[in-house]
Amino acid sequence: MFKNQPKGLYVLALANMGERFGYYTMLAIFVLFMQVKFGFTEAQTSTIFGGFLALVYFLPLFGGIIADRLLGYGKTITLGIVIMFAGYLLLAMPSGTDTTATIIMFSALSLIAIGTGCFKGNVQALVGNLYDDPKYAKSRDLAFSIFYMCINIGAFFAPSAASAISGYFLGKDGLHLESNIPALAHQLINGTITSDGLTKLTDLAAQQGFTGTDLAGFGQHYITSLSTSYNYGFGVACLSLVVSMLIFFLFRKTYAKANVTESEKVKNVAAGKTDKSELVELTPKQTKERLVALGLVFLVVIFFWMAFHQNGLTLTFFARDYTANTVTGLGRIGFSLLTLLPIAVAFYGLINVFSSKTSRGKLVSVGVIAIGAIFEVIAYNSLDKTMHITPQIFQQFNPFFIVCITPITVAMFASLAKRGREPLAPRKIGYGMLIAAIAFMLLTFGSLGLPTPDAAKAMGGIADNNLVSPGWLVSTYFILTIAELFLSPMGISFVSKVAPPKYKGLAQGGWLAATAVGSYLVAIIGYLWGSLDLWILWTILIALCLVSAAFLFSQMKKLERITRES
Repeated sequence: MFKNQPKGLYVLALANMGERFGYYTMLAIFVLFMQVKFGFTEAQTSTIFGGFLALVYFLPLFGGIIADRLLGYGKTITLGIVIMFAGYLLLAMPSGTDTTATIIMFSALSLIAIGTGCFKGNVQALVGNLYDDPKYAKSRDLAFSIFYMCINIGAFFAPSAASAISGYFLGKDGLHLESNIPALAHQLINGTITSDGLTKLTDLAAQQGFTGTDLAGFGQHYITSLSTSYNYGFGVACLSLVVSMLIFFLFRKTYAKANVTESEKVKNVAAGKTDKSELVELTPKQTKERLVALGLVFLVVIFFWMAFHQNGLTLTFFARDYTANTVTGLGRIGFSLLTLLPIAVAFYGLINVFSSKTSRGKLVSVGVIAIGAIFEVIAYNSLDKTMHITPQIFQQFNPFFIVCITPITVAMFASLAKRGREPLAPRKIGYGMLIAAIAFMLLTFGSLGLPTPDAAKAMGGIADNNLVSPGWLVSTYFILTIAELFLSPMGISFVSKVAPPKYKGLAQGGWLAATAVGSYLVAIIGYLWGSLDLWILWTILIALCLVSAAFLFSQMKKLERITRES
């Protein structure tokens, strides 16, 4: 899997991994932060969250234009890192809840989105350029699978980092996380709390060690302490960007050949620095066909991202309000890095047993499996008998599954390729849409019989014995991950292959712009979060995925022909 790849792939993947670690650390607690600090409703939170994601994924369209026509890839990426750093630094600064604090938050989000716009699509364009070399051309899909896996290694550690840092600073104030307190405290402060809610807040405050009579004062103190702890969690992103900058700058020679836009190639040919054969010239008809093909795929993936990015919004609401916040027995394994990491190590050792061609390699792999197993037993025995889990921790399952499932999908597609039966990227994307629908079908079953969000809020939260098993969310994330692996890395690879040469940065920006539209539409389900039964919300997403898949398969012959000709 990792053999015969250009060194530049690993440098770019690691630089991107650092940036994504910071981004997903922020994203893991962002929705919770807004509701804790400002007391925003689900509708207000959804608007801000969807708008922010839309900007993050839409601005790469302009970042691609800047790189293609003005600065080139390297300088645009560097500019993006600097701007993102400023945004995360602002977000990490503790502040009040007045207008100034709101302005600071929106300014930070704007800088993060602008910086990401300069960074993200252009890194992907650089990776694609590495595989314009005929020596590596056949490994393009595999390369983007590796690249995507590295993104998710960063994302895997992010929720735990966010939880650990926020938990540490909350603990310094003598408090511990209880997800229901902030909402109840805001209701008490603004005079909307019900009698059931007041009783529950009184009990929860007592569990935090509060023995006074000023319950509103306790609530405000808890809100301030928790929101400040989230500020410190955002500071992790600043550190991760420094690491990304160092990797990108110090090892720039490894991707130097790829760091040339089509306009720069034209200038080099005109100046006699390079041969004209390096330019790929398309007819207007070919250019139009490729752009149309890209547009069709972009249109379809909008609805995948609308469904997938619920992980940061309504799935986080579901984890907070409807899912048990404690686990026991074997269920504890998935909620600790100490137990997940040895599993990943042993799993890769097992994979290498089958892929290694030498007896020595197989023996080393068996040793890796044994080490992973030993550390797993030690880690498992060190866990608390009853583990308390945070809503954001569920977001680590998607990247963990990405890291573990990627080698399996790569091996599966490689096996199909040897027999001449590997689906082309558009067909893989269609399958991904169908699998995403299955994921939300599962969650629909898990949501049957649960009260509406409005009803749950009125009763001060659902009783512990009525909360659903974390397994429903974990299983949903598992199936969504399979869908993502069929769709996202294959889509990025498709764009890098089909895009007309002079529009490579723009095309990668277009892929991300489609993601932006889907991310903005995430808010629609957030707006509906209230009076509707949960199963209705998930059914809407199921229908959108199925209709999108049907449309894509109706255009499949055209898309596959253009893919083969590219």
